[in-house]
Amino acid sequence: MTTNPSAELLGNLLTVAGQTTAVREEVRVWSMSGVERVTFSDGATAIFKYAKKPFDNEDQALRLAHNFGVPVPQVQASAVLDGWLGMLMEDLGPSIREADDFDGVAAAVILHGTRTALPLSVLDQERLRALPAQALEHLERLRKADRWQDADDVKDALDQIAEAAEARSAGATMEPFGWVHSEFHPTSLHIGERGWRLLDFARAFTGPGLLDLASWHGTIEPPYSARLGVFLEQYVAAGGTPDALAPRGGLTAESWALGWHRMWAVEWFLEQSIRWINDPATDPAYIKAVRRHLADVLHLLEI
Repeated sequence: MTTNPSAELLGNLLTVAGQTTAVREEVRVWSMSGVERVTFSDGATAIFKYAKKPFDNEDQALRLAHNFGVPVPQVQASAVLDGWLGMLMEDLGPSIREADDFDGVAAAVILHGTRTALPLSVLDQERLRALPAQALEHLERLRKADRWQDADDVKDALDQIAEAAEARSAGATMEPFGWVHSEFHPTSLHIGERGWRLLDFARAFTGPGLLDLASWHGTIEPPYSARLGVFLEQYVAAGGTPDALAPRGGLTAESWALGWHRMWAVEWFLEQSIRWINDPATDPAYIKAVRRHLADVLHLLEI
C-alpha cells in the first residue's frame, strides 16, 4: 500500500505558496484522502486537501469549474507526488447552516447550465449501458483472487441488468447533460458568510445531470421516487431544463435516475474492492452494499 506522502506534499505546496511553516489541524481524514486546515506563521489559514488515485485530478476540475463561473473554493497551489494530489485551497470558514433542497436545486441548475469541459471523462449512453458489464469484469477479478465466492446472486443480478441495459439506458444524453458533480450531497455544499461554494469535485464527469439529482438525498435510506420527483420539479422551477421531468428508457425520470445512479455506485464499489482499496477485510461491507443497491436497481429499472 502506498505510503501517504502528505507531509512532503504540504512542504512542496508551502514552497510554491511562499510559506515556510504551517500548523496542521485535521478536519476529515479517510484511507484515500484527507482534509486539513493549515495555519501559517502570519496567522492566515488555508485548506490542505490530499488524495490518491483515482481522486488525483480534482485540482483540474476545480480550476475548470472556477473558470466557467461555478462557485467553488479557489485552488491556490497544487502538486502531485507518487500518485497523490495535494492542494492548498482558500479557507471558506465555518458554515452558517446546512444546505437544504432549495440550495441543492440552485447549485445543480448553475452546475448543469455550465458549458461542458472537454478534459472531463464522458458517461454517455454507450458507457452507461456498459456499467453492468464492467461490474461483472470487476467481480470476475475478485473471484479469481478467491474473494466474493458466495456472491452468485450478485453475478445473476448483474447479468439481468446487462441484458436490459441497452433499452433502459435510452435517454442518457437528454438534457440536463453536461457537468456531473457525482458526489452531490448536502455535505458537498458549503454555505458561509460569503454565500455558497460547491466542494468535492474529485469524480466530476460529463454525463446525465439526473445522476446528481438522484444522489442528493444519499443512498443510506431506500430510494424514494416520490421525494426525487418533488426535487426534480423544484429543479425545473428554479430554472433547470423541463426535460429533467421527461420519461426515458421506458421509465419515469425519477426511476431512471435512481436506478442508474445505484448501478453507477455498484460498479464503483466493485472497482474499489479490487483496484483502489483491494483489501479482503472490507469485502463483507462491500458485498452488503452491492447487494442492497442491486436489489434497488432491479426494482427501479423494472427488470
